[in-house]
Amino acid sequence: MIDLKTIYEAHERIKNVITETPFAHAPRLSQESGCNVYLKKENLQVTGAFKIRGAYNKIASLSDEERSRGVIAASAGNHAQGVAMAAQIFGTRALIVMPESTPLTKINGVSYYGAEVILAGSNYDEAYAYAARYGEEHGMVFVHPFADEAVMAGQGTIAIEMIESMNDMDAIVIPVGGGGLISGMASAIKALAPHIRVVGVGAVGAPAMRESYDAKQAIDSTSVRTIADGIAVRDTSPITLSHILETVDEFVSVDDEEIANAILFLLEKQKLVVEGAGAVGVAALLHHKLDHFRNKKVGVVLSGGNMDVTLLSVIIEKGLIKSGRKMKLTVTLIDKPGALMQLTRMLQDLNANIVHIAYDRTSTTLAYGDANVMIHLETKGSEHQSQIRALLKEHRYLSSEEH
Repeated sequence: MIDLKTIYEAHERIKNVITETPFAHAPRLSQESGCNVYLKKENLQVTGAFKIRGAYNKIASLSDEERSRGVIAASAGNHAQGVAMAAQIFGTRALIVMPESTPLTKINGVSYYGAEVILAGSNYDEAYAYAARYGEEHGMVFVHPFADEAVMAGQGTIAIEMIESMNDMDAIVIPVGGGGLISGMASAIKALAPHIRVVGVGAVGAPAMRESYDAKQAIDSTSVRTIADGIAVRDTSPITLSHILETVDEFVSVDDEEIANAILFLLEKQKLVVEGAGAVGVAALLHHKLDHFRNKKVGVVLSGGNMDVTLLSVIIEKGLIKSGRKMKLTVTLIDKPGALMQLTRMLQDLNANIVHIAYDRTSTTLAYGDANVMIHLETKGSEHQSQIRALLKEHRYLSSEEH
């Protein structure tokens, strides 16, 4: 466990830099999950994620000589922005190594704070190896995103704020990637309120820490693949694993479909933009991974909100289709004047709004004299879509549907 005194010292050190983010009841999520849910909105933190807490605490703990040599870090984005902002405050050079697949919004976020960016490797672990090697060669101080006591202590300050606001929670649900956030938070929780159960949530596509927790020994993954890029860590840190085994009561995993559903739920029902890593706790609740806390008071950490807007647009589009609010059809017509008007008039009569239409008469799968019409419709749910399918069938249109 991280010493509680160390975490309180970190809280005092960072309090004038960070935002003490809201910790508020979520009525709709409570209703959907059957738990009494409160959200710690670190997605509203300065830099858009909790990582500034640990990064600032670490850099503030360095000597003047160490800061003069500059700092280097490897990150998928949020830790990078935290290090960059903290270094800017201290007037220290910062170099951030990020995976080549890092979303542009996170690269721009780092550059905004004046840090230099190098893109290297296909995932965090390859970027980490490059950064560690570069830092050693150039005498820079490496700021680890999770396996560092000062960083973990900084992240643990979230738990202090939550417990000071509400000390009668039954459980606190925390995202897990490399394990720095949950190590710091769980240490504070078990020291301040040991009755609170600590629940870690990871991504199915990044299973190393979950498998290590179950096996009680460090197990690395061969690869990671998840939309929750902030917790897409391939290798398990023995340092954070030891804290997790000591302080974490249970560990669950959610897949990308469940994470996407949680992102869309938070956007639509809670009016919150939360990235994949930040949404895993809500995903676990919505998809009944934590039903044993039904009617209990549960705190959930929304760890970050630096969402790639391109990915967000895909999640929204798929969500509209799955919820029956959008429909994509391909209908085969006889290619003659008035045929398309007849089809669109039928759809108009059913109050289906056409938002996109395309016409194809050259596909080799078509009979001569036929044409395919690709139509995207705004619809009013599954019953409305059933009416559209029935009408097309009644009028003997050949149609297929994209799901």
